[in-house]
Amino acid sequence: MRRIDDSTAPAEQSGMNAGTPRSTRARVVQAVAALLVLNAFLSMTNWWPTPFVELDRRLAPEFVLLWGVLLLLVWRLKTLSRPLIAWLTCAYMLLVVGRYFDTTAPALFGRSINLYWDALQIPRVLWVTLKSYPLWIALLVPAALIALLWLVYRVLRASIMVAARDAAPYALRSRWALTASTAAAVLVTANYLGVKATWPLVSRPVLPTYFGQAKLLAGAWNTRNLERVLPPSPAFVSDLGALAGMDVNLFFIESYGIVAFNNPKAYAQLKPAREALAAQIAASGRQVVSAYVRSTTFAGGSELAHVSLLTGIDTSDPRRHDLLLTTRRPTLVSLFRQRGYETHGFYPALTWDWPEKVFYGFDKFTDARDLGYQGPKLGYWSVPDQFALARYDQLNPLTPESRKRFTFFNSITSHMPFHPVPPYQPDWRKVLSATPFDEAQMAWVAAQKVDWLNMFPGYVGMIDYNYRWLAGYLAQPRAREAIFILLGDHQPAANVTGEGASWDVPVHIVSARPELLQRFVAQGFKPGIEPALPRIGAMFDLTRILMDVFDSASSKPKAAAER
Repeated sequence: MRRIDDSTAPAEQSGMNAGTPRSTRARVVQAVAALLVLNAFLSMTNWWPTPFVELDRRLAPEFVLLWGVLLLLVWRLKTLSRPLIAWLTCAYMLLVVGRYFDTTAPALFGRSINLYWDALQIPRVLWVTLKSYPLWIALLVPAALIALLWLVYRVLRASIMVAARDAAPYALRSRWALTASTAAAVLVTANYLGVKATWPLVSRPVLPTYFGQAKLLAGAWNTRNLERVLPPSPAFVSDLGALAGMDVNLFFIESYGIVAFNNPKAYAQLKPAREALAAQIAASGRQVVSAYVRSTTFAGGSELAHVSLLTGIDTSDPRRHDLLLTTRRPTLVSLFRQRGYETHGFYPALTWDWPEKVFYGFDKFTDARDLGYQGPKLGYWSVPDQFALARYDQLNPLTPESRKRFTFFNSITSHMPFHPVPPYQPDWRKVLSATPFDEAQMAWVAAQKVDWLNMFPGYVGMIDYNYRWLAGYLAQPRAREAIFILLGDHQPAANVTGEGASWDVPVHIVSARPELLQRFVAQGFKPGIEPALPRIGAMFDLTRILMDVFDSASSKPKAAAER
């Protein structure tokens, strides 16, 4: 059997006491460096707000576990075979990958990693992102990632080999080294047991994350527990009589969160466009009331918010979302259809087949492939929201004789990384042409540079763009009046909001019927374009509020300020 030390020296000469004094000192340095490297890979923390990491001086619990395993193996086997070293390296590398995502996901997305959701979302986002770049870049990125993983593996393998060859044999013969190892094990055990005094000395362990994800996946794939996992649906019994046949437009605004209001810099920069939107609402003969609701997702996973609102069920646990899609639970879409509405689903982000749309049950479904966009591609989803809405109305003309309509629009332009910000085209007829923007507007777009380390300016620019196209859209003539429900799906990533940010998102109700808006005020909404805390509840609470307000017989006052 091949050994990690190919020399003919006996095993007893390993452990940093063989050879010349100079070689002994070199092996001591190598052994210490190897242990420091192994610990660093599992104690690293996120370099906020980037996807990179920085070193942490604390002790990594799983490094202590590896050290204990090495001591035991060297004590029993004296030297370790190369295959055994390879297996140890692979296991340790899995922990390193877990540590990276465990520290990076909360910093970038404001939430912990979730394999059930992210294992599907991350490849899709990467695919959509890379396809907008030249082929050589699309091939270079995965190649660079593979090279990086190979390099990490080689570094870990070399470090484990040195630790097993030099550090472990020495520690087994040294009383002080065994005492230090025992103390480290006690410290880590106390940390696992939740002793707060150890937190400044010991980094957060990785294994509990793996155990939690394994439990999550096991539960998610056990469909026999479907009804136990899914709470009961609310009663979808509203007659929608208060609408008096008025069209309903439900617009989810991508990444529109409370940060647009509670961040002083964002608030000040967005104030002109927001006031222009409010002025246009008033000029059109409409009024607006606003509130905050807590989204069921943060920084991504918009579907969790969509399904939560449509079903009235808390989908902050992604298992519920995916399990819901396998059921025939009632939704706002099915309610409006039962009340005689023609239901429309409009998803301009989709350029691929989306089988999940069967659950939603829209009478008519439109995606980016139906729009025939001929203008310049702007951003990772190519089609700007202003064009998308203009083209959608062109494809689905509304007349006074048309069936009353419920439209579910999922905007996309303001998706991370918030670049480039499209220009707003005041001429809505021109935006439908093959050259929707003039040279000056395209030069402005070309001058924008994506800054992955500072996405805040791009985010503010995107929300400003949203306010502008919303104002322009509300200024367009309509064959008949509609009520507009405008709300955010989730907050932007934590590299915009900061860590530990609220999950609250704004919701605006726009209508020309004051008596209908007054019903929303009775539920906790505030007159005007700016919401106010406390929030009226969660995203799924808004479902019940909408059904109650739209019912002809009831408009119950809100039971509490915070649900």
